[in-house]
Amino acid sequence: MKNDERIASQINKLEEKYKNSGQDLSSYLDGLLYQRYLTYWHYIHLDTLLSIQVPRTYFPDEEIFIMYHQITELYFKLILHEQKQIVEDRSQDVEFFIEKASRINNYFKALISSFSIMIKGMQREQFLRYRMALLPASGFQSVQYRMIELYATPLENLAHHTERDSLSAENDIEELYEYIYWKKGATDLKTGEKTLTLKQFEIRYTPRLLRIANQVKNSTIYHKFLQLPEKSRENKELIQALKDLDINANVNWPLMHLGSAYRYLASDKKDVEATGGTNWKEYLPPSFQKIIFFPTLYSENELDSWGKQWVEHIFNPTKKE
Repeated sequence: MKNDERIASQINKLEEKYKNSGQDLSSYLDGLLYQRYLTYWHYIHLDTLLSIQVPRTYFPDEEIFIMYHQITELYFKLILHEQKQIVEDRSQDVEFFIEKASRINNYFKALISSFSIMIKGMQREQFLRYRMALLPASGFQSVQYRMIELYATPLENLAHHTERDSLSAENDIEELYEYIYWKKGATDLKTGEKTLTLKQFEIRYTPRLLRIANQVKNSTIYHKFLQLPEKSRENKELIQALKDLDINANVNWPLMHLGSAYRYLASDKKDVEATGGTNWKEYLPPSFQKIIFFPTLYSENELDSWGKQWVEHIFNPTKKE
């Protein structure tokens, strides 16, 4: 009897739901009768997922390279999923803010801890051969990472360090975008001109990135923090979560790439160029770029020494602490 009452109650709730949206419950129940049972492989599109690794060479390790980058992009999507919720939230709920920032940090930590797959998980000889079939493609062209940066902080904080002091929120988005730091990282090593890698990226993604930058002009994660009541801005857990996010995104993550670049591209005789022609020794070290999402959270000394200790460790691995 209790089950019958429960089912009747559920049907009444469904009738109310579909009535409120102008739909007919009976039609939906017919659809339920004909619907197939859901399976795991259909739900996550497993067959499709496992079919999109398409190497361009016959070197076995290229498949590792592809899959790791695909996994990375999925984590980037998770990060963006949380960032968008912070940006769109109007509640100024500190606990909500902390929860989302903590999730983002967990995703970054998973990425950072897994980077040994890239640093130690492939044969250098294979990599140096199959990479030539990838020209001019480059991880530099990951638009999701650029989106993560735009959602995190205002464009003036992403300007190249040589231009940053002359720019501010008073500048137009389009003008600020022209000085974004990563563009100088994709200049030809010999001529100083834009690489094909950058030209391809700009053609495909500039409209989207400008649209996002305009959408979040006054509502990036940094803006959301600054707009909190003073007491909320002093919340130690929130401050630590944001500082961790800064370190994860702007120090630890690029340093993983720097370590990988040294593993595969550095040489006693002559450094190997990146596939996209990026000047990686100037582009990857965080102490050179000094990209900081939430600058007011740090002391002057912290800002001045941003990333230096870690970069010295990478450049001088035998140097004692």
